[in-house]
Amino acid sequence: MLSRKSVTIIAALASASLLSSAAYAAPADPAELAAEVEALLDKSFPDDGPGAAIVVTENGEVIYKGGQGLADVEAGTPITPDTVFRFASISKQFASATMLQLIQEGKLQLDDPLSKFFPDYPEPGASATVRQLLNHTSGIQSYTGIAGWMVEENTAKAFTTDELIDEFKDKEANFNPGEAFAYNNSGYILVGAIIEKVTGKSWDQAVVDRISKPLGLSTIAGFGDEATVPKMAKGYTSAEDGSIKLAQKVHMSVPGAAGALRGTVLDLAGWADALHGGKVLSQAYYEAMIAPTALPEGKSEDYGFGIAPSEIRGQKAIGHSGGIYGFSTDSTYLPEEGIFVAVFVNSDSSDIGAGLLMRKVAALAIDEAYPEFTQVDPDMEALEPLFGVYAVGENGTRKFYARDGKIYTQRSGGGESEIFSAGDNRFFYGPGSLTWFQMSSAEDGSPTMEMHQNGAEEIELATYAGPIVEDEVAAVSREILESYVGTYTTMAGPMVITAPNGDVLMAKLGGQPTIPLAAMNETKFKVTVVDATVTFISEDGAVTGLVIEQGGQSIPGERVVETD
Repeated sequence: MLSRKSVTIIAALASASLLSSAAYAAPADPAELAAEVEALLDKSFPDDGPGAAIVVTENGEVIYKGGQGLADVEAGTPITPDTVFRFASISKQFASATMLQLIQEGKLQLDDPLSKFFPDYPEPGASATVRQLLNHTSGIQSYTGIAGWMVEENTAKAFTTDELIDEFKDKEANFNPGEAFAYNNSGYILVGAIIEKVTGKSWDQAVVDRISKPLGLSTIAGFGDEATVPKMAKGYTSAEDGSIKLAQKVHMSVPGAAGALRGTVLDLAGWADALHGGKVLSQAYYEAMIAPTALPEGKSEDYGFGIAPSEIRGQKAIGHSGGIYGFSTDSTYLPEEGIFVAVFVNSDSSDIGAGLLMRKVAALAIDEAYPEFTQVDPDMEALEPLFGVYAVGENGTRKFYARDGKIYTQRSGGGESEIFSAGDNRFFYGPGSLTWFQMSSAEDGSPTMEMHQNGAEEIELATYAGPIVEDEVAAVSREILESYVGTYTTMAGPMVITAPNGDVLMAKLGGQPTIPLAAMNETKFKVTVVDATVTFISEDGAVTGLVIEQGGQSIPGERVVETD
């Protein structure tokens, strides 16, 4: 039987004496790194299910490559570093670089409006510039966020570029171009469309001709022909009973330039070496690509053109993640250490996602591992004085509380999260998260919460603001509750309201779990495990809609009229 794992360890290229003496983490020893990554892979993925491929490079040279799990569960085909995965939104940096090459060549400008290429495109989107399409500030509504659109009936069929644009161009804009940042797949469909207008080729063929072929990255191409691609992984998801099944079908034309490339982790590493090594763009355009986006009122967003600056263990990082039916991907480049890491997973529902695994591997690669925690039984009596509401920043709060023998936190505007005690007043969010916190005391003796978001060294301090005051539950008649029962369309998906028994309403939004609503009055209800409310709207005595309020946002929903 074939081994379920494929691993290669490459010897170090230079001794420690050749490394810079700058004050940042030194890369880990390759042999130690391999052992640590292997242990992480063994813990994260089974041998007989979907898994992951990983590559780590230092200054462009591979120091680790490996795979765990199966590329094809039915056939028992193991994942190796040569397995081909869908890139998902990692594709955006290739579309962006192709666009910037065309701009370098004088074939268009960053500040050309969309109307230059599509004269009939409606305002305000017509005024959005190429720059604003690339950095998600166009305000154009993302088609993947249109309520009910991302169903297999749509995702499995082929669209021409114009047909796909027709799906969103007449939708109401989220804001005027340049006013704000909102991650937007429609923007990159339009980026691909402009590339096609300028080059006369399909956007993905332009990527192949300009990037894949010149750089010798043979696996990087559109995934339209994936049925015939050697070593192509199948994408999986979890069924309702927890078993593994093939993921929802997606035709390459649907994600387009927003996410329709495929390739191996090895070829993505080759791309990263070329991009960050000055082989793809001029220095000026490269710097523009990786720079944060400037917003009104002096604000900024950590996103450039198809790629984003960030940090890992206090070190600068540049990268992008991706998610598409059946696949989860992530990658990062740490410029001060010359380290690149890519992680591809052929499941969209694994307990350990590509992003978490990527950060852990990158931290190991620079010899700055994230802390690991072991769960211990909490002392509920000792914790009681610490429970309450904590102030975070200027306006945010976080609740810390216990229920039914378990402990939770809940950030304002968010859902509750179960946490686990690690002893010594330290708490963590389980194996699927790097976030942890420690309870301490202020100078006046009041409790404080020292939060390490996503494992960051920098502390987000939350101070005790008082005990949790439970909202008083109002009595609402059964007749009124039943009048709210039905389905409501929202931009976040359909919300189904039921009244199964007694004086309780239940709500289910899209594919999320069904959760109870507690009445605050006859029309307004609190979502019990999420910091949100639902208010029902009536006209002329008939319930016509609802409004979900969460995190300062209002999401309206229109009631679906039942027909015989």
